[in-house]
Amino acid sequence: MSEYENAIEIKGITKKYDGFTLDNVSFDVPKGSIMGFIGQNGAGKSTTIRSLLNIIPVDGGEIKILGLDHLKNEKEIKERIAVVFDELPFNDVFNAKDMSRIFEGIYPKWNRNMYVRYLERFQLPMKKKIGEFSKGMKMKLQIATALSHKAKLLIMDEATTGLDPVVRNEILDIFREYLSNDENSILMSSHITSDLDKIADCVTFIDKGKILLTGYKDEILESHGLMKCSKEDYEQMDKEDFVSARISDYCVDVMVADKEMCKKKYSGMLIEKTNLEEIMLFYVNKDKKEWL
Repeated sequence: MSEYENAIEIKGITKKYDGFTLDNVSFDVPKGSIMGFIGQNGAGKSTTIRSLLNIIPVDGGEIKILGLDHLKNEKEIKERIAVVFDELPFNDVFNAKDMSRIFEGIYPKWNRNMYVRYLERFQLPMKKKIGEFSKGMKMKLQIATALSHKAKLLIMDEATTGLDPVVRNEILDIFREYLSNDENSILMSSHITSDLDKIADCVTFIDKGKILLTGYKDEILESHGLMKCSKEDYEQMDKEDFVSARISDYCVDVMVADKEMCKKKYSGMLIEKTNLEEIMLFYVNKDKKEWL
């Protein structure tokens, strides 16, 4: 039995800014899984990740990473995790070879041979200055460094944004390999839901600093459905049975969270399968209930 069940446990974290609050955020990332952390830009994804890493202090709540307290055991945690940001945090004057020497001094488990293998696989030059790298090359360099010190947890903050589909698929394949060791876990924040449709085991939706939905991806996709109906039929529905409704001139699309119950209750209605992008869209409009 391993020492922890969840790679990350977040319980009720709160962070208040002028005009934005991370509001009682709670979710777990089961060990051995990839959690897709989904939300619009400005929803609170980066604030949550920065709270996890203790880059910003939280006002309340509790965070455990790899079974350890994120404040008391910060040094030990940071030796055992890897973080990939949207923007490269390395200085432009260095090259890939310089980065290996720097990381050797930071990580006790730095593996230079593994790093060189990733550089070769990604076709990254050892001696070219990082400032001359394309966005895709910079992201691959971050991932090469992230995966070369035997990290048990990989945290990705909007890491595939702005990359072309070929590079994104290449990176997703690397993640699948990384997760073939069931001791490894990934938290991947993104607003590109198609990537998470392909790879995530679990998903957590955040909007305006609040968690709207969290759980196993397949269960969420199985329980939710998109009901298509006329405006007349829609008027007869119980509003508590759906998440929100998209009203058009001719019909209404209704997102339901309990597909089986709605199939029985509204037996004549067509309920189609849905995807993460549609679910996110309807949950973002949950407070409005009806939208165009």
